[in-house]
Amino acid sequence: MAHLPALPGTPLYDENGGPGAIVEAVRRDVEILTAAGFDAVLFCNENDRPYQLTATHEGVATMARVVTEVAPHDRPFGVDYLWDAQAALSVAVATGASFIREVATGVYESDMGLWAPDAATLLRRRRNLHADGVSVFMNITPEFASSLGTRDLATTARSVSVSSLADVILVSGPMAGAEPSLDALREAKRGATSTPVFANTGVKSTNVADFLSVADGVIVGSDLKVDGGTWNPVDRDRAERFMEEVRRLR
Repeated sequence: MAHLPALPGTPLYDENGGPGAIVEAVRRDVEILTAAGFDAVLFCNENDRPYQLTATHEGVATMARVVTEVAPHDRPFGVDYLWDAQAALSVAVATGASFIREVATGVYESDMGLWAPDAATLLRRRRNLHADGVSVFMNITPEFASSLGTRDLATTARSVSVSSLADVILVSGPMAGAEPSLDALREAKRGATSTPVFANTGVKSTNVADFLSVADGVIVGSDLKVDGGTWNPVDRDRAERFMEEVRRLR
């Protein structure tokens, strides 16, 4: 994860530093992540707390600027706009990203209120934008929310894989930095069959072996940060330690 500092118009935005400070902070993190050997980088507006369900014009514009200026040229990168899948797709198309990470299916009660994503509209817009090369990683257990449905995880994973055309299915813990259970990943794998399943939160250098024994991949953020804090800068030693463990497993 390359987490952006708060974007313009959000409560934690640094008005003194301005957009330039966001660019430089993320550039530093990306340089550390690529030097450590991560396979891909995922940009996210993680510090736009409290989150909202609809992106702002200034938020999308700033994220597009940041990604354009600092995205790696030697490996894939993706975009996650919390919690607006259409915004993420827009930034991805504008910047040449390979994938987006979003909640695209289901209905939830959440910190942001009632939430009903729309995978059908998202994938139709992807087609209309001639952006079928942008993969959609669909989070089926979103942080800061709980499903209003009663389907078990295997059934949900199967349905999202088959009817919602997910390219990758993500399984999360209850909050950023909180790990899902291995049983939850096993259930998602059982239902998803041919669709890759990734652990989306809570992965650390100390547990990545367990997660990769079940999941097809992992997304990691908090464990790479100074003191393990989600909104802190990336720590070079932590990033290198994580990838050392991954290389050992490989």
